[in-house]
Amino acid sequence: MPSFDVVAEADLQEVRNAVDQAAREIATRFDFKGVEARFELQDGAIELHAEQEFQLGQMMDILRQKLVKRSVDLAALEIDEPVTTLNAARQRVGIKQGVDSDTAKRMVKALKASKLKVQAQIQGDQVRISGKKRDDLQDAIAELRNTDWKLPLQFTNFRD
Repeated sequence: MPSFDVVAEADLQEVRNAVDQAAREIATRFDFKGVEARFELQDGAIELHAEQEFQLGQMMDILRQKLVKRSVDLAALEIDEPVTTLNAARQRVGIKQGVDSDTAKRMVKALKASKLKVQAQIQGDQVRISGKKRDDLQDAIAELRNTDWKLPLQFTNFRD
């Protein structure tokens, strides 16, 4: 029986490369001369540190540009509100990995509501979809792509 998996993963190596490129650009930009501004990548999150909140906005723009150039979907970013003190500002940007259980349940419900002849199972942080015909699976992929899940979905592990 043909099947495939629906996953939501960002390539962490590409994220690391984008953060390195953004840090190099911050070091060479004139408007950041003499400013304590840096990026930190640690266990699935990016920390932005600067002296003022508007500089965090500029750093976010640079980071987004570098991520897009490295083909990392911006839907994988979970941007927190900036935290500002008197002489420093910081902001955390989380990177979503995997399909959370609520979204997976909504995906299964949407596939059942579409009346496609496929079965969907939640397996940890991914959803396995199987059906008798390859065409049904392609229709399921089209159905999932038509809905905004706020995740960068990939369709992997196709088995015939």
